[in-house]
Amino acid sequence: MEKKYCAIYLSGTGNTKFCISKLAKMLDENAPVVAIENRDAIPTVAAYENIILGYPVQFSNAPKMVRDFIAQNAALWKDKNVLCIATMGAFSGDGAGCAARLLKKCGATVLGGLHIKMPDSVCDSKLLKKSTDENMLIINRAEEKIERTVLQIKSGKFPHDGLGIFAHVAGLFGQRLWFYSKTKRYSDKLKINKTLCTGCGKCVLVCPMKNLTVENGAVYPHGKCTMCYRCVSLCPQKAITLIGDEVVEQYRFENFMK
Repeated sequence: MEKKYCAIYLSGTGNTKFCISKLAKMLDENAPVVAIENRDAIPTVAAYENIILGYPVQFSNAPKMVRDFIAQNAALWKDKNVLCIATMGAFSGDGAGCAARLLKKCGATVLGGLHIKMPDSVCDSKLLKKSTDENMLIINRAEEKIERTVLQIKSGKFPHDGLGIFAHVAGLFGQRLWFYSKTKRYSDKLKINKTLCTGCGKCVLVCPMKNLTVENGAVYPHGKCTMCYRCVSLCPQKAITLIGDEVVEQYRFENFMK
C-alpha cells in the first residue's frame, strides 16, 4: 500500500510551488498541497503522518518564516515523517538540512532531503540572470530530477541532499557565516520607491507575512519581510526592491511557463 502524503511549502515566485506540487502528486495523486501561510497548513500537517516540506533557500539557510513555522508549532511535528525539499538559484550546501535539524529537535523523523536548482528569482540583482532558453533547460533538469527521485522513493530509497556533515560544513562556511545577519531575523530592508508606487495594493495581497499596508495612497513595509520576492516580482511599477536598488527582471514561474 502506497503512503499518503501532504505537502506544505513557502514559495515566492512559484519555483518551489511547482516542484513541491509535481513531486507530491507523483507520490500521492490525492496529496493536499498547501502554502505555509494558509490557515489550512497547520490542520493539514496534523492530519498526515508523511509530510513534504518545501522552501527556497536564502544564503544557504531556510527562510525565517519557515523556521518560525516549525518552532512555533513544535508539538505538531512529533512522530511525523518529513521529506525536506529546498529550491535554489545556485548553491546550497545544507539547505534541506537547515529545516531537518529543527524538525528532529521537535521529534520528527527526517525521511530525506532534496535540493532542486531552479531559475534565479532575485529580481533586483543582475547576478545569476540567464536567458529564457537557459532557464527552460534548468526547469527541464529539475523535472527530470523530481521524476527520478519519485521512482527512488517508491522503491524505498530517499535522497539525502544537504543532510550530511560535509553538506553542513559547506553551507555554514560557504555562505551562512558570511550572510547570517540577512537570515537571522526578518528583514527591514524592503524599499518602496514612493515616486513610482501608485498604491495599487497588489503587493499587500500577496505578502505571506502581511508586512505591507497601503497608507494615504502609498505602500509601507513594517520590518517583517521574509525575502520571498513576491512583491518585487509582482509590482507593475517596479517600485519595490530588497537586495538591490533597481528591478532588473521580474520573474514569476507561472508567467514564464506560458
